[in-house]
Amino acid sequence: MNQTAPGYSKPHIWWLAARPKTLPAAATPVIIAGALALADGVFHLPSFLAALLGGLLIQIGTNYANDLFDFKKSVDTHERSGPLRVTQAGLVTVSEMRAATTIVFALAFLVGIYLVMRGGVPIVIIGITSILCGVLYTAGPYPLGYIGLGELFVLIFFGFMPVAGTYYVMALKINSQVLLAGLAPGLLSIAILVVNNLRDLNTDRAGGKRTLAVRFGKRFAQIEYIVVVAAATLYPLLHYLIFRKHPLTMLASVTLLLSIPLCKTVLTVDDGKVLNNTLAGTGRLLLLFGICFSAGLLL
Repeated sequence: MNQTAPGYSKPHIWWLAARPKTLPAAATPVIIAGALALADGVFHLPSFLAALLGGLLIQIGTNYANDLFDFKKSVDTHERSGPLRVTQAGLVTVSEMRAATTIVFALAFLVGIYLVMRGGVPIVIIGITSILCGVLYTAGPYPLGYIGLGELFVLIFFGFMPVAGTYYVMALKINSQVLLAGLAPGLLSIAILVVNNLRDLNTDRAGGKRTLAVRFGKRFAQIEYIVVVAAATLYPLLHYLIFRKHPLTMLASVTLLLSIPLCKTVLTVDDGKVLNNTLAGTGRLLLLFGICFSAGLLL
């Protein structure tokens, strides 16, 4: 590690590498699953806390792996306008980041042991798949994030899977309401990814990272952001129309109004620093939506 880098303590460096602005993507689906379990009378606190911790660890491990492998593939360069990537900046060495990634995923695996004891084979499949895809998002000969599968990865692993998996490990059963409820957090997590890809469009193209933004262009990414945000924030209306339960969840759709400044920025601004703020704002929108939707389930 570069000990001479001014203004960065070791804990701060690792916190930056964890990308805290993206962590609502891991926490929100677990919160929604917890609310669904409470509403159904099957909430189990130890399982909920373990799922929350495990989800956050997998997210951090994925971010560490992304920091490492994007640097090794020469995607992260000094021209990038996104938040600091600590490996590229020389604040940690490749071996240190590799070790940190391994440790975080190992901790997630340890948390998963309890969840497996509780939930059995389905949790084994979810846990192993989540960790494996977290690494393969940027590693391997065909990394998911480099071949345009990032949105699908996010929808599954930050939407459907964590909501269903968390609910299942508490209730030891599943239902259609739970399965569909993962759609909204998954879509808003895609919105976070889209801002990231829009901001890094030029450097991703130069580095051979074939995101959907690179494949189809800036305008496609801008429209994609608006579509997924609108669909996610309007999901509570669909939820009520299908299941005819918990009408107060529809109040969560007020977050559509809060998304308007974010959508305007995505449509009109190219500045990387401004888009960094939009990424953080989209993370906050995701968390707020999850809290509002969860409150509607419980009221």
